[in-house]
Amino acid sequence: MGYKQIDQNMTFAEVSLLKSMAHNRSLKRLEKINQAIDWSKIEAVLVAHYAIGTSNEGADAYPHLMFLKGLLIQKWYHIDSDPELENHINDRISFKKFLGLSFDQHAPDHSTFSRFRGRLSKETMNTINNAILQQFAYRGLAINEGVAVT
Repeated sequence: MGYKQIDQNMTFAEVSLLKSMAHNRSLKRLEKINQAIDWSKIEAVLVAHYAIGTSNEGADAYPHLMFLKGLLIQKWYHIDSDPELENHINDRISFKKFLGLSFDQHAPDHSTFSRFRGRLSKETMNTINNAILQQFAYRGLAINEGVAVT
């Protein structure tokens, strides 16, 4: 088992929506956040505490960073449940782009978000949260009412 290959090539839908995406404030905000965070530092914490995807056996797993970003979106945008998170990811351009999904790829099933959350200890989540908040502070970003703002 390894990680699923996420197609980074643009789809026809993405090409046709390029102009409208340039005016999408939610997309711009999430892109700014995505660029502000050094995800390699966050991923290092995840790799140390989350063993799924490291075996050569079984089906390929989604990248664990994708799940973490999904949980961040859930918190920042006050999404009440994992099924709603799955729906929002499938529905919103900005969420798909933040997670690294192309428009023709569906979100991971809601139960996989739940299992991911359940496999991380509270200590690990606190470590990740602190690392993200430190990076936000360094870049002049803040969390306001659960939503990341500049």
